[in-house]
Amino acid sequence: MEKLKIGVLLSGSGTNLQAIIDEIAEDLPVEVVHVLSSRPDAYGIERARAAGIPVTVFDRSCYEDPTAADGRIAAIMDKAGAEYLVMAGYMRKLTPVVLDAFPDRVLNLHPALLPSFKGAHAIQDAWDAGVKVTGVTVHLANEDYDKGPIVAQRAVPVLEGDDIDALEARIHETEHVIYPEVLRAIAEGRMTLDADRKIHIQPLG
Repeated sequence: MEKLKIGVLLSGSGTNLQAIIDEIAEDLPVEVVHVLSSRPDAYGIERARAAGIPVTVFDRSCYEDPTAADGRIAAIMDKAGAEYLVMAGYMRKLTPVVLDAFPDRVLNLHPALLPSFKGAHAIQDAWDAGVKVTGVTVHLANEDYDKGPIVAQRAVPVLEGDDIDALEARIHETEHVIYPEVLRAIAEGRMTLDADRKIHIQPLG
């Protein structure tokens, strides 16, 4: 099977990148062709370099506007041969320049069950709301923040006796499972987007 080539965008520790790298070492038919970090101190850079993956540290302040910056990001990933872009803790909203360069091929991970608890503080917001179940969503990124077509979701219970740190750890553990699963489905041709922009993933076998 030909490997799915992905570019990863990150801003932080890179634990989801590491989860993907670890699954590739097993049998995930994916190749990370490039990693781009929005921060020079992101530990995800070290994870990428340890795996022999080319890295770009991208300083958006060098560009006059977000459109010019994202044009450069799209060019970097296109030159690297990326078929999909995977946002893994990337703390910047992408402009249409990137989204148009990779139409319906930019994945984002959100630590809640969308459409609930959108935004950058989803775990805290779910905790404050007192919900008994939250979760993780993988969706296609679009121009509307956290509103792209949902690819996959996984529920995460809020257990009696939890504090927010325990809940956050359980959510991140779930992220590390669901992202590689989605990438496997794409690589194996099991994901489709219908005319109503709803995503379907065929089961294995």
